[in-house]
Amino acid sequence: MKIKTTELKGNALDWAVAKCEGIQDSDFVRTHMDAWTYSTDWSQGGPIIEREGISTVQEGDAADWVASVYDHKADDWHLHTLGETPLIAAMRCYVASKLGDEVEITNELIGE
Repeated sequence: MKIKTTELKGNALDWAVAKCEGIQDSDFVRTHMDAWTYSTDWSQGGPIIEREGISTVQEGDAADWVASVYDHKADDWHLHTLGETPLIAAMRCYVASKLGDEVEITNELIGE
């Protein structure tokens, strides 16, 4: 099933980040999905934010965070995603920058 990157959350978002990091699907499942917590654990997601140069900012009084990353090919900043937390927004941004606007995932990862 295809899901929009902007709608990824929980295990599905963490799986997509793991995929961007080169972790194989079988390794993600074998080590138990809860071992990969990029979207909730700063010790896992933080190094990606730093390495990729992802910027997060809270929009005005809104509860959502906006994440953006500099696209060196286009020589411009691109806003990719919103998220309830800066870490969720940043991980969605990372996935969008690597995999695009939609990701093919299994129903198991989205809780269906």
